[in-house]
Amino acid sequence: MNCGYLPYRVKHTARARENRKKPTQAEQIMWYEVLRKKQFKNCKFLRQKPIGNFIVDFYCAQLLLVIEIDGPIHEDQKEYDAYRTSVLNEYSILVLRYTNDEVMFDLEAVRADLGKHIETRLSFLNLPPKSPLHSPPC
Repeated sequence: MNCGYLPYRVKHTARARENRKKPTQAEQIMWYEVLRKKQFKNCKFLRQKPIGNFIVDFYCAQLLLVIEIDGPIHEDQKEYDAYRTSVLNEYSILVLRYTNDEVMFDLEAVRADLGKHIETRLSFLNLPPKSPLHSPPC
């Protein structure tokens, strides 16, 4: 488990804070209905987390896992998203992407997919399964 420091650009902290105040509808659904307060598999997620030269939508330090919610603009920036993913992968971070429509109209499928990835990630990182009574100290 890597709970260590991830570099980030200080200039992104103010923007990340603003992004947290004005989430997209899909980000709001994902946060309040799935990720907030360790309600999904007892994993702690942060919103709008600066990492390197980027701000990611959601980040779980225990799992080194990023969740990105992609809106329509991402259709035009697939190369940039691929580059961004490759940079995050260099930090051993797994990046999962869901579209706005998947989150807004098929949230149960998103939950199921995310659950599978979390279980796989726990095994890959050799972490004990999450229980409501215990979580790693990160």
